[in-house]
Amino acid sequence: MNAPLEDIKVLEVDSYMAAPSAAAILADMGADVVKIEPLAGDPMRGLSRPLRVESKFAGYDLQFDVDNRGKRSAAIALDKAEGQALAQRLVQDADVFLCNLLAQRQQRFGLDPQTLFAIKPNLVHATLTGYGTTGPDAWRPGYDVTAFFGRSGLSDTMREGEDGVVPRAGTAQGDHTTGLTLVAAILAALRLAERTGEGQVVETSLYETAVWTQASELSVTAIDKAPVRRRARHEALTPMTNRYPCGDGKWVVLNMLDSGAWERLCRAIGRDDWLADERLTTGRDRYQHMPELVDGVDATLAAKSRDEWGAIFDEHGVIWGPVLGLHEVVEDPHANAIGLFPELEHPERGTYRTVNVPMRFKTTDVRPRGPAPTTGEHTEQILREAGLSQAEIQELLKQGFVA
Repeated sequence: MNAPLEDIKVLEVDSYMAAPSAAAILADMGADVVKIEPLAGDPMRGLSRPLRVESKFAGYDLQFDVDNRGKRSAAIALDKAEGQALAQRLVQDADVFLCNLLAQRQQRFGLDPQTLFAIKPNLVHATLTGYGTTGPDAWRPGYDVTAFFGRSGLSDTMREGEDGVVPRAGTAQGDHTTGLTLVAAILAALRLAERTGEGQVVETSLYETAVWTQASELSVTAIDKAPVRRRARHEALTPMTNRYPCGDGKWVVLNMLDSGAWERLCRAIGRDDWLADERLTTGRDRYQHMPELVDGVDATLAAKSRDEWGAIFDEHGVIWGPVLGLHEVVEDPHANAIGLFPELEHPERGTYRTVNVPMRFKTTDVRPRGPAPTTGEHTEQILREAGLSQAEIQELLKQGFVA
């Protein structure tokens, strides 16, 4: 079974999570991804959340692994002219150059589009940054917490009520979402480069991607320029689109907008009296009594566990979802049935589970190809493929231009 990108070579100069996650997806699709790292390695190395159990993978950098699996690593000093020349030499055989460098650093390292197109005219040059490469804040470094969640307005819309605190952003959620955006852009650019023979420049940013994720709200706000009301649970527009705690302390979320939703909810939780209550006949009526209704659903759901209510909801056609903890997600039967947590083999530590990309192909092979490389693990191999002799490689090692 052929992989869709098995004839594509990607040269990657980046760090942390967003851009590396895009390159990891390309590697899962079969691309040969070469990651150029500083001599000391990507600064993301060593920052993984530690395991809470004794394991053969204790101390292994699993968060770095998921964004860098299946790649090869070359450690090259890009702050030296000799290192920049090596990177440019590697571009000759690349189809895609992927980076998270601000425009000024691209020019400083000789990795900007104009320089690289002179070397490889049909190259796809892809950049992922915090705020883009143009505009007054193009110079500004950005992480997903600041650019994706904060400045985009996403964190504000997630606050509970008008006075709610800003919620904590989940680790790398903005990074991985933006990585998917970059993958889509790269695939389209590869197609265009193939058709035209011309180099393509594609860009995305954490900020732009976060704004797009909120397009439904912002399409209205762009016209009326009014703040969006942050509704607490007791201020919801309808009791059928809300979240509720169950008797075991676990939560469920409901989302039903059709005309029969009110009746199905009442039947499911045994509140037929609400159906006979003339105060609750219309949606407007129920909105006016929302605090009473939310308290009533809370009190009713307190009698059973989340899983017990789930079976009842399914029986009555209630559209619901469990609010799972991450430790529950990895054991979710549905997740494992669709292959969300495939196994990889580490050459020294053995078998471990990782997280699959959120796409499946029926007739081709898209999967994690192997663990992340160690810093500079493939430097000599990659330089030999670029045509350097062993003597030249040894001299570069001796001079400290590669590692």
